[in-house]
Amino acid sequence: MSGGRRSYFDALYAGSEDPYAVRHRWYEIRKRAVLLAALPRARYRRAYEPGCGTGELTQALSQRCDHVLASDFSPHALEIARRSTGSLANVRLERHALPAEWPRDAGGFDLIVLSELGYFLQRDEMRRVAGCCGESLDADGTLVACDWRADFAQRSLSTHEVHAALSALGLPRLVFHEEDDFVLQVWARDGRSVAEREGIR
Repeated sequence: MSGGRRSYFDALYAGSEDPYAVRHRWYEIRKRAVLLAALPRARYRRAYEPGCGTGELTQALSQRCDHVLASDFSPHALEIARRSTGSLANVRLERHALPAEWPRDAGGFDLIVLSELGYFLQRDEMRRVAGCCGESLDADGTLVACDWRADFAQRSLSTHEVHAALSALGLPRLVFHEEDDFVLQVWARDGRSVAEREGIR
């Protein structure tokens, strides 16, 4: 990520504990609920959430996962996230600048969540991140992307380009949820629906 964007995020998180109002804004609370409801499994072993910001989604994922590795490239964001997740023994926070510092040594993940991250990357960086997702996703893994649709000054890629890079992995898509504000997609190695997995159909 460019130095300009680093400065932007450093200033953003230095100026507020919750710059996007993710803790209190109904839009953010509802979006997290939609994302969590879209996960095809009730429980996961190991999740990776890059671009965790203040850690609100991290906290929610910790209730559905045995272990969560969450990362951000902003030290200010991680400091806030550490305060909000400090009591959660199954959460680990690390500083990662993607794609160069993708945690390849951490082993595989059965859940990877990319929320409001990809459009800050350059096109080649996003393709590399998508490749990392493909390499790190376990045989029973789930990949999630959730992104704001409207344009804004700091955007490098369109949400369509971000999701197209992940779609190019060729994983079966289980969920496509589109609203005026955001798009949520869920892919999985196991292409069966939730009902099929539970033997209902």
